[in-house]
Amino acid sequence: VQLQASGGGLVQAGGSLRLSCAASGRTFSRYHVGWFRQAPGKEREFVAAIVPNGGIIHYADFVKGRFTISRENAKNTVYLQMNSLKPEDMAVYYCAADYGGGIHYTLPDTYDYWGQGTQVTVSS
Repeated sequence: VQLQASGGGLVQAGGSLRLSCAASGRTFSRYHVGWFRQAPGKEREFVAAIVPNGGIIHYADFVKGRFTISRENAKNTVYLQMNSLKPEDMAVYYCAADYGGGIHYTLPDTYDYWGQGTQVTVSS
């Protein structure tokens, strides 16, 4: 599976962006997908995850109520809608795919495939 993240950019605080994670491969619908982010000088941190059929979703506490993860398996794409953006949300955002699933969805090492990242910049 190859992943390509896009949709990042510059936005004012309070604004919105929608990130996309486009995947190659006909079996993408069987993969768990996560979004992570990494700010300069900080470790990569979990943002959100979604199971293959979209029926179970997890969020980091700091994005609950502001971000929404979704997927369109027919388009091999997972989205991250980000609303009410804050300066502290500024980071490179990565999507990742994991075939096995499980309880460790917040850990980067769980995921087998990664996209290249897309920069999100939030001005105050």
